[in-house]
Amino acid sequence: MSNTRLLLVRHGESNATVSRSIGGPRTCTGLSPLGRTQAERLRDRWMRHPEVAVDVLMSSAFPRARETAQIIAPAIGSMGVDIDPLWGEHDPGPECDGLSYADFIERHGMPNWEGDPHGVTFPGGETVAEFHHRIGIALHRTVRNNEGKTVVVCCHGGVVDAVLRMSLRSSLTGGFEVHTMNTSVTEMVEVRPGRWRLVRYNDHAHLAGLPSSTSSEIATQQQSAG
Repeated sequence: MSNTRLLLVRHGESNATVSRSIGGPRTCTGLSPLGRTQAERLRDRWMRHPEVAVDVLMSSAFPRARETAQIIAPAIGSMGVDIDPLWGEHDPGPECDGLSYADFIERHGMPNWEGDPHGVTFPGGETVAEFHHRIGIALHRTVRNNEGKTVVVCCHGGVVDAVLRMSLRSSLTGGFEVHTMNTSVTEMVEVRPGRWRLVRYNDHAHLAGLPSSTSSEIATQQQSAG
């Protein structure tokens, strides 16, 4: 009997999102000011109303995920953050990492995210299948090393999607679409080895009143000034 509880927290808004660039592991520069506010909102929510007793706090190696973990840590016992690079976002490879979305599309066209998972999406980077394989290893290792515990993992939207697809035994691409918000909480329990219960997905109640993105905040300010 496993009963391992996994809470996947997507990082706060990143600088890469604001600059509309591909923020892979080589060029990620962490959270935007709004992203830090989002993480602080989750920290404050959990400090006011603890929802679970957390045993382990983990993060991918991306600065935006590590920053998020460091901000929320005081709400779950100020524990250290275990860094596991396997929990990182889809790696675009050195050729595409840091490119603006506009430059990427001009050079390589729009990726077919619902196509062959073994096909090339980022030239020189991971295929979707390779990404899912890596996340599968991260999931299996994390659960087996923390059986019966509650683990918070600060990670990425693509990671949440991959874990959902694996745990729900869905296809690697297509089938359904999710839109995981920054600092949202997705909670799952392994009720027995290999069988998962989805407790909640995309819980971002703590973001009420905040703009959805820095770009929307700027647009609102411009409209007010106009």
